[in-house]
Parts: sequence; C-alpha cells; structure tokens
Amino acid sequence: MSQVTDRRRLEALQAALAAEHAAVYGYGVVGGRIGESRRAEARSAYDAHRARRDALAREVRDLGGQPVAAAAAYTLPFPVPDSAAAVRFAAELEELVAGVYSDLVRAAGGARRREAAGALREAAVRAVRWRGGSVAFPGLAERAGAAGTPTASTAPTP
Repeated sequence: MSQVTDRRRLEALQAALAAEHAAVYGYGVVGGRIGESRRAEARSAYDAHRARRDALAREVRDLGGQPVAAAAAYTLPFPVPDSAAAVRFAAELEELVAGVYSDLVRAAGGARRREAAGALREAAVRAVRWRGGSVAFPGLAERAGAAGTPTASTAPTP
C-alpha cells in the first residue's frame, strides 16, 4: 500500500475509534434512562461498541499509530431525561457510527473493508431497532443534510 492509502486508512480507523468512544459514552447515558423493557438491548449495544472500540485501538497501534483517546465527557445533541429520549438518542448514536464505518469501508480494502462493512451493517440494524424503521442507505454522508438525520454536530461531541 502507498503511504497516502495507509494514512487515509489510519485516519478512517481513528475516526471510527472516536465514534466508538462516543457511542460507549452515549450508551452510558442511554442505560441510565432507558425503560426496563429495552435495558438488555442497550446493554448489548454497549458491549458491542466496547468490543469494537478495543479492537480498533489495537488495530491503530498495530499500524504504528497512537489511538485517539476518549473525551472525559461529551455534549449530548439534546436532553435525555426519559426513556423515549434515550431511544431516540440510541438511534442517533447508531447513525453516527454507521456513517464513520461507511467512510472506513471507502478507505480500506480486503479483510478490513469486510469488517467495516459488517460494523456498518450492525449499526444500521441497531438503528432500525431503536428507530422502529429503516432508511434506504444507512451511513451514507449524502444523507447528512436530510431532515431528522443526525450529523456530527448532533452526535455526542467532546
């Protein structure tokens, strides 16, 4: 691989890692507000994001990079005072994660590309479950301006 391709892949891995850090934090908020009927679903998503975060950090190190650190806290895109807001927030978290994995799919090849596509699919499926409906092309940046579609500014930010 060329240095440009390696750099682009490392940048996309770092972005995915940052999104996973934000998702882990976000699911801490979701878990504190979600109703009992969906608590196991929130815990499962939290565990999945932690596992992906840890795998991405290892991969960044394997490529000679320093993994981006999690922020101490993140700004939420809206108040999350109750279960309904927690469900909406969880759907937005998954949309954010799907978007960065879409970028990683574009930047990677081979096994890493397949893994990124799998992560995108998992985030899209979780978003559908939280939202109760689907979108045509989850994770595509072209949808970022659509009404009701989360953007980087509506996701948890450091």
